[in-house]
Amino acid sequence: MELSFLYAIPHNEILDKFFLLVTAIAGSYGQIWLIVGVVLLFFKKTRRAGAAVLLSYVFVFVLGQYVLKNLFDRPRPCHIDQTFELLVKRPSSSSFPSTHSAWSFAAATAIFMRHKKAGIPVFIVAAIIAFSRMYLFLHFPTDVLAGIVFGVVVGLAATFICNLWKKDKTVENGTAGDAEDKANGTEGLGAAGDKAADKVSGN
Repeated sequence: MELSFLYAIPHNEILDKFFLLVTAIAGSYGQIWLIVGVVLLFFKKTRRAGAAVLLSYVFVFVLGQYVLKNLFDRPRPCHIDQTFELLVKRPSSSSFPSTHSAWSFAAATAIFMRHKKAGIPVFIVAAIIAFSRMYLFLHFPTDVLAGIVFGVVVGLAATFICNLWKKDKTVENGTAGDAEDKANGTEGLGAAGDKAADKVSGN
């Protein structure tokens, strides 16, 4: 049934070139999302989103590429029907889940959780990358669907972890501030304490 779905996808020269470009941009291991994550790290406003994108990439690489693929060991469509003319080199790895779909939707989710407007077009790009895996006869629809679900879960988990790290840093900064207040003898004095500290320092 899934093979029938793949056979039913229309192919032509224009679509061939388009999806070849898509897969080239995505990279053989979804490297485009590594680049996106690193770029986001350079800007303070998007730094946490960038960290979540990079963390989600690592999760998908380890859990998806090495654990789940080896666990399910499902042959790809191009392994089952080797008469289908491929546009790309035949991969040797197994099919389930689609890690390209997972990387794409993990990154889109991580970005969307911090920046809603920017996240929407990233989801569109992720969907195009996911569909390209079926167009190129490299994955079954259920591989792609599983990759999407897996990616969204990983993106949410990475965002949660990055938020926890930020909260820990905030708590540490707050604790350091309290210690400084104690050292200055201004703990709990509020505005009066601040004024007293100013007088002591000569400000």
